[in-house]
Amino acid sequence: MSLKGVWQLKKLVVSYCNWGGSSRGIRGFMESHMPEFIKNNPQLEVVTELNRGYHPFLKGLYQNKNERVVCVKNMAPEDVLECATRLRNSQGRKVIKLRTRHVTKNPSVQGTWTTAVRF
Repeated sequence: MSLKGVWQLKKLVVSYCNWGGSSRGIRGFMESHMPEFIKNNPQLEVVTELNRGYHPFLKGLYQNKNERVVCVKNMAPEDVLECATRLRNSQGRKVIKLRTRHVTKNPSVQGTWTTAVRF
């Protein structure tokens, strides 16, 4: 996703095994979907690396020095394309857990509603 017109994902690393069965889907992705994905995303540097004996994964390196790793073992080529697109569309921020169920700038004077309220 772009932030102020700048794409946040700068590098996508595609790691696979040329022998293992769990890498079958990512090898199919590299043959069928990856050339079109590279052509549609010229701002993105795509690197493939061969890791024999390891499960395949996609690693996204972002402008803010964060990285996300997605395991794609035993996935179909279309699912691998969806994961790569998700990495491209995300901003690379760390996921933070919200402390409450809702976030508001104007909290209720009466308090938050719960199912334990008795009338």
